[in-house]
Amino acid sequence: MKKPVEMRLMQGNEACAQAAVDAGVRFFAGYPITPSTEIAEWMAARLPAMGGKFIQMEDEIASISAVIGASLTGAKAMTATSGPGFSLMQESIGYACMTEIPCLIVNVQRGGPSTGRPTAPAQGDVMQARWGTHGDHPAIVLSPWSVDETYYLTVKAVNLAEKFRTPVVLLLDEVIAHLREDVRKPDPRKLKLVERPRPGGDRSGFKPFGGEADQIPPIADIGMGYRCNYTGLVHDEAGHPTNSPEITDRLIRRLTGKVEARKDEIIHWEETMLEDAEVAVLAYGCTARPAMRAVRTARAKGLKAGLVRPTTLWPFPDRAVEKIADRGIPVLVPEMNLGQLVLEVERAAAGRVPVKRLSRVDGQLFTPDEILEAVMGMGD
Repeated sequence: MKKPVEMRLMQGNEACAQAAVDAGVRFFAGYPITPSTEIAEWMAARLPAMGGKFIQMEDEIASISAVIGASLTGAKAMTATSGPGFSLMQESIGYACMTEIPCLIVNVQRGGPSTGRPTAPAQGDVMQARWGTHGDHPAIVLSPWSVDETYYLTVKAVNLAEKFRTPVVLLLDEVIAHLREDVRKPDPRKLKLVERPRPGGDRSGFKPFGGEADQIPPIADIGMGYRCNYTGLVHDEAGHPTNSPEITDRLIRRLTGKVEARKDEIIHWEETMLEDAEVAVLAYGCTARPAMRAVRTARAKGLKAGLVRPTTLWPFPDRAVEKIADRGIPVLVPEMNLGQLVLEVERAAAGRVPVKRLSRVDGQLFTPDEILEAVMGMGD
């Protein structure tokens, strides 16, 4: 009998690409950009052999547009990029949010702004991943801290995109993307995969943007025989543009509401040694790795520290912070930026406990000692 899980040494970008294919992705469009290039290279070499399609576009604007088009035909589709390319995609990401087209966007963060430092790690795209495109819109953003978790969060990201009919961002960083670690790779046939909701019944009464009880309308793929109008303009349930204030309000609230109403199905975080903690560290992505070491060392030195590690950045896990604040535990937030997710921590803490920022923007990963010093300082 074959084992359900095999151990395999993989690079972060490789694990992401492998997981996407295992989750059913059969279309990739992208433009090579450091430090995400290995994802495109892997897809170019292997996706066609699996019956999928790979295409290198002339730029990131064309890439996300191709992904949207492929998704409308029924394919699970994705792209991968880094900060500058992610910036170019923002208008089309907004279009995909408005027209409710599922797709996966992998952003392997690099130092910035502009072209910045292509080979240096950073966590500077946290707020862009949430608010990069204009207007009120839903956002689902996941961030792994290991190669193994990259595999499983990629599968989750594809599933969430299909389930909620929305773009989902996997926010990697250069460290995790280029790290090589063991991955507990499952048999792809054992993965629980989600398929997008599709219509059934009378085509004449089909409303492509009707919003059922769960606020997520079925999607009619091109070729199914349904007539659909996909416009980025505010539209009614049939997809026709409108200037009606009532319809505008109803549409925007439904688009954001379909995620907010079911965020408990999306949000996930892990807690380590928080039961008796006197100081809490909230860290994500590659920063969570030295943070974990710092927490363990602090305990060895007599300070009871604990770690909160969100894998879902958006919707932000308010409850994770509220639980800490309820117990009066001060929070340290180390980030490889000048303070982005810490703004959400401060909001959720609502002034009930001290929240300290620890920033690094020199293109270097935090050392455990840097975080440890800050943790010990909060325990004085």
